[in-house]
Amino acid sequence: MTGDFVHLHVHSEYSLLDGAARIDKLLQKARAMNMPALALTDHGVMYGVIDFYDKAVKEGIKPIIGCEIYVAPGNMLDKKPNDKANAYHLILLAENQAGYKNLMKIVSKAYLEGFYYKPRADKELLKKCSEGLICLSACLAGEIPVKILAGDMDGARQSIEEYLDIFGRENFFIELQNHFLPEDEIVTPRLVQLAKEYNIGLVATNDSHYVNVKDAEAQDILMCIQTNRNVYEQDRMKFSNNEFYLKSADEMKALFPQLPGALENTLRIAERCNVRLDFETLLLPAFEPPEGQSAQSRLKKLCQEAFADKYGKDDKTARERMAFELDTISKMGYDSYFLIVSDFVNYARSRGISVGPGRGSAAGSIVSYLLGITSIDPLRYDLLFERFLNPDRISMPDIDIDFCYERRQEVFDYIVQKYGQDKVARIITFGTLAARAAVKDVGRALNIPLNEVEKVSRLIPNELDMTLDKAFASSVDLKNLIAGDEKIMKLFQMAKALEGTPRNSSVHAAGLVIAPSELTEYVPLQRTSDDQVVTQYDKDKVEQIGLLKIDLLGLRTLTIIANTLELIRENHGVDINIEEIELADKKTADMLKRGETAGVFQMESAGMTQMVRDLAPEGFEDMIPLVALYRPGPLGTGMSADFINSRHGRGKIDYLHPRLEGILKSTFGVILYQEQVMQIASELSGFT
Repeated sequence: MTGDFVHLHVHSEYSLLDGAARIDKLLQKARAMNMPALALTDHGVMYGVIDFYDKAVKEGIKPIIGCEIYVAPGNMLDKKPNDKANAYHLILLAENQAGYKNLMKIVSKAYLEGFYYKPRADKELLKKCSEGLICLSACLAGEIPVKILAGDMDGARQSIEEYLDIFGRENFFIELQNHFLPEDEIVTPRLVQLAKEYNIGLVATNDSHYVNVKDAEAQDILMCIQTNRNVYEQDRMKFSNNEFYLKSADEMKALFPQLPGALENTLRIAERCNVRLDFETLLLPAFEPPEGQSAQSRLKKLCQEAFADKYGKDDKTARERMAFELDTISKMGYDSYFLIVSDFVNYARSRGISVGPGRGSAAGSIVSYLLGITSIDPLRYDLLFERFLNPDRISMPDIDIDFCYERRQEVFDYIVQKYGQDKVARIITFGTLAARAAVKDVGRALNIPLNEVEKVSRLIPNELDMTLDKAFASSVDLKNLIAGDEKIMKLFQMAKALEGTPRNSSVHAAGLVIAPSELTEYVPLQRTSDDQVVTQYDKDKVEQIGLLKIDLLGLRTLTIIANTLELIRENHGVDINIEEIELADKKTADMLKRGETAGVFQMESAGMTQMVRDLAPEGFEDMIPLVALYRPGPLGTGMSADFINSRHGRGKIDYLHPRLEGILKSTFGVILYQEQVMQIASELSGFT
């Protein structure tokens, strides 16, 4: 491998509230310094691995996947009261696919079984999962340096012998760091001595927590946010100086002038690390149909059985659409996917759990309709299957399903029971330091009075996707406030530096993942404070590696409807099937025209209520465009007004081209739906 040095000990923003290095900026600097490779070794987690790997490959930098794990001094199941600091640091790097899988297993078990203040592994676990891993002895918090600093050289030797036994001489390296700390001066010569004594390779690293020297202050503020302290407090957790950045090869050479081999070993290790992540293979769980049937034949049989009830025997259009969809689903390998979703939806229905009629592009599938996944006839509403699943645009189908808010957990429990606890998990999500939150957190860390921080915060619009740059550009008052006060200027600059940084992890509101075999073969796991097992990769990354993600949404409206139907049954002895009610009802239409929308799903805001009154719906089909019209695009461009005026005969209907009339007639010339965009592209450009 060409180059002079590779960083093998690097923390990103995913060492939450400790690392201040964005993955993008880490890679950009590594490339600017002509480094051929870079490792990612966040504290105890693998949150950033997929993002790091993907972006590194695109930058032409070899990604080295690793983690700085915590090692319990004894058995990781032993949890002594108030012994929260009792864990050593250790760097593990994945050499190959086996190492990557073992790293995920170690990180997962450290969380699921060994967690005590921190996710902890032990040496027994390391021994079981050592294949394919390269181990570095870590920083001053590593077991060997800790024992050296305690004057326990015999203990340091014993630790080395244990790690050699676990990983083998070729896979264990003594790590050297020089951050100009007094402890470095004590530890380094003894580490060099021990490496010679045991004939172990040395490797030079820098404990990088930020990208550039100037970022040290932002990282310090991040630590204050983590510990709820401010920068002026003396007895707080902080780094001793600003040496913890991504240094150049020349800077690293200058730190270890007598030990060139320690730098050369970084290249040798980087050469050995060759993990390849697969973003092409689908990792669908197997659905076991009745004996003698394949998933493909089972899906076809279920659709054919439901067809006559939904469409009658002789609906040629529906039959051709069904055949086309089944053929597409089969060619794309998604037969099991539909059977899995159909199975748990029908379980819910069989248990009297309210299920939504359909949401998103899945409602465009006649197969979904026939299987009972949705209760919307796509032909009646001109919904396109290709918006949901398109053979010309390969992507995992995405079916979001609403369930009664109070009983959704029963559906989740059923899926866990059916596929196995080791194959099903919830999905992680990350809260970030958004614009206002960044200002408030940084303000506390800088010990700025709350009323002054609030002045800044109030000038940041509370809008979706608002950033500090956008707020600054749009507010003269904010510009003046910042220009007139150095303290506020620093607050704003530091908040900008940290804006968007992950602040905490939590559970995605609806997402869960089902794997074909044990989840830790594909993704690292952790346990939340309320004892839920979640993936360490977020929903987008889970899909990127090919796992099946399903959104089980809890909808209070369904719960209200279910409770209402039950009250009607109890008090009036009348059974109502909500899916068979009339979709054109004069009393309902009159109620909406009066603007009485309280309690009507998605119609309750003041703006939407006014639009309902302006549109004056006569039936359900008039409600469909309302939801599409009440969005920033249509509202901001006048499309909403054009639509409403044309509907009531007050405006001229204008088609951009005569060939669009058939596509846009139902929306009075307004391009309102994604289906229409697809149809226009097909009609005018000849696209499939």
